[in-house]
Amino acid sequence: MEVAIVYSRALSGINSPLVTIEVHLSRGLPGFSIVGLPETAVRESKDRVRSALLNNYFEYPLKRITVNLAPADLPKTSGRFDLPIAIGILAASGQIPSKDLLKYEFAGELALTGKLRPISGCLPMANFTQKANRSIILPQGNAQEASLIQNLDIYAAPNLNAVCAHLSGSDALQLFYSQHQYTPAHFPDLSEVKLQYQAKRALEIAAAGNHNLLMIGPPGTGKTMLAERLPGILPSLEN
Repeated sequence: MEVAIVYSRALSGINSPLVTIEVHLSRGLPGFSIVGLPETAVRESKDRVRSALLNNYFEYPLKRITVNLAPADLPKTSGRFDLPIAIGILAASGQIPSKDLLKYEFAGELALTGKLRPISGCLPMANFTQKANRSIILPQGNAQEASLIQNLDIYAAPNLNAVCAHLSGSDALQLFYSQHQYTPAHFPDLSEVKLQYQAKRALEIAAAGNHNLLMIGPPGTGKTMLAERLPGILPSLEN
């Protein structure tokens, strides 16, 4: 097979639109081109991917490699597409099976050694992956953040070899589970404020009655000091 399709996601604010990565190997002079509105960090991924493949004893295809990041009008940024591009090349060249690729979404920046580095914007990607009813494969450094999304199958991989072994069925990655423990934040105590009786009374009424509060006054009158202590008297968000 000389064409492979891999799913990943871009980052657009709190949204994470789907990016379909199409990898095609064709005859001609060896080359590597990435199309689909890639920014500099994405264009540079071809060098990271090449070194990662060679340093992990995979065959780097001596063909014309074309990688299309669709949709073409969506800007693509960061090194998050390194892993899916590498997986696409390996699948297109027949080095790993491609039958289960569409069950997953991939993200991760590759070191030259093949190690996976964490990416930014993991939480929106995990959220939209769960809505698409797919599993996600990402670096170990992102697993804890992604686990905030419920009912999502998360596979945390340390390197490219581990991902390929999972897709080949030789050594499956374990599902990542995390027990999140809530630790109440510590805020400055309102009792530390001396005098300011009216202002403190206003804070108490606003906190107890769920009212809005606007503080106006010249610098140095204590607005910031009081505002820092308001969260400490607010009711629990669970109530």
